[in-house]
Parts: sequence; structure tokens; C-alpha cells
Amino acid sequence: MARDARSYFPTPAELLPHAVRTQSGLALVRTTHVHGMWQRILSTGGVWQSATLLGPYHMEPPFAYHRVFGRVFDLVPNARRLLAIGGGGFAFPKLVAKSHPSAVTDVVEIDPAVIDIARRWFFLDEACELQRRGGGELNVICADGREVLGNVAPSSYDVIVLDAFVRDAPVRTLATVEAFRAVHQALSPHGVLLANVVPDENDPGNVFLRSVAAGLAATFAHVEITLVVDHQNVGENYIVFASDDTLDLPDAIPFDEDFLGEPLRDDAL
Repeated sequence: MARDARSYFPTPAELLPHAVRTQSGLALVRTTHVHGMWQRILSTGGVWQSATLLGPYHMEPPFAYHRVFGRVFDLVPNARRLLAIGGGGFAFPKLVAKSHPSAVTDVVEIDPAVIDIARRWFFLDEACELQRRGGGELNVICADGREVLGNVAPSSYDVIVLDAFVRDAPVRTLATVEAFRAVHQALSPHGVLLANVVPDENDPGNVFLRSVAAGLAATFAHVEITLVVDHQNVGENYIVFASDDTLDLPDAIPFDEDFLGEPLRDDAL
């Protein structure tokens, strides 16, 4: 990281924590110093939901898994339309605004309070303006992500990212076979889905990950899983990629047919 980023120091006002009531409970926005960098953290129930760097690199995501999301442009170099379900601190849309400003990104966030938090403390409006100046758009949609998927016209998006949680629990309605079919229909023929699955200590057999993989394998021709270990902000994430095109990710974790679990279905939730 450049020296000017490490020499940055927030103002006294930026150091003040803020408590905000959201649909999933009380959220805390606070500023902290992590590994030599100032970061602003959004957390609910003690669980980190998103973060932003402060200073000159505030458009770059501090979490490793958000940077892995950016690999989708290697898989779909001409990606023009993106759909991200789960806004939070809008870390991935900010990355797109900075690195691919001509793209059009629709971001669905169900909680208006979270959108307000992103505008006030996570540089969302600046990202929207950056995207506009680059010839693209960053559209913020306050709605239920599953309902949005059900109303998307076929082949509307080149990339779809699923990263929606209520505190530390995944939104299971976005992980069913029916949801993945809606994603498949919404994607262009060469499109790619990315889904963030966070390991759960209460799920030592990775039942949820195996169910996600099974549901995607029943829908897409190719499914691959990568493990992202974040050495700066402690944590791990599985990123599941799915496409009808070959993926060939060099760091994909091999799995056999017996790894696949029982797919989730709408009528079982």
C-alpha cells in the first residue's frame, strides 16, 4: 500500500461511532485502525457486514473476497451489465465504478437504512458519480433481491453477484434451485454467477455450501469453488462460480459428485 495511504489520519468527526437502526437490528458504524490502515466498519449484532478504507484508497475494497469478485471481468471481459444482490457498504460496486466505469451495475439492497448508511459513510454517492463520468451507471434499487430476480427479463445481465446476509446468516431464498433458475434465465449466454458463502462454525459439514453447489450444478454446466483467506481482516469465504461456459479457475477446489448435498427448494423453506 502506498505511503500516502498509511500517512492518512481521519478527522475527529470521522472517528466518532454512529448507531443506526436497521431492519436486522442495531447497526454500528465505527472507524478503526487495522494493519496500518484506517477503515470504517459496518457491523450488526457484532458481525462485520462491510468496510471501506479511508483516505486516497477509499474506492478499493479492504476485504479479499470483494477483490476476488473482480475476477469476473477476467471471465467475462466484455461484461457490460451487472446485478449485485446485497448492498451493505457497496464495496464491490465501488470497485466496479473505479476499475470498469463504463459498466452498468444494478445493486439491490432490501434495507433503506443500509442504503442511507452507504451514502453517508461509505462513499456511495461518489461511486455513482464516478460511474456516470465513465459512461456507465450505478443504480441503487431498494427491494427484495429474490423478487427482483423473478422479474428480470431473460439475458439482462452478464454478471450476477449474490452476497446477501442478515447478520451472519445467508438469505436462503437466494440459494434455492428456483432462485438459481431465475439467475440462469437473467444471465446472458456467456454470463457468470458468483455467490459468497461464509463458513459457519455451526455447520462443520459445510451442508449449506454443498447445497448451494448442488443447486447450481443442477442449473449450470460448470460450477467451481474457491476459498478466499483474508490475512488482513481475519476470515474466510467460499466464492462459488457458475456458468454455462468453461471456467477453468486455477485455484478451484476439486470436488467429486458425492460432495454435492441436497439442493434447497422454495417449498422447503
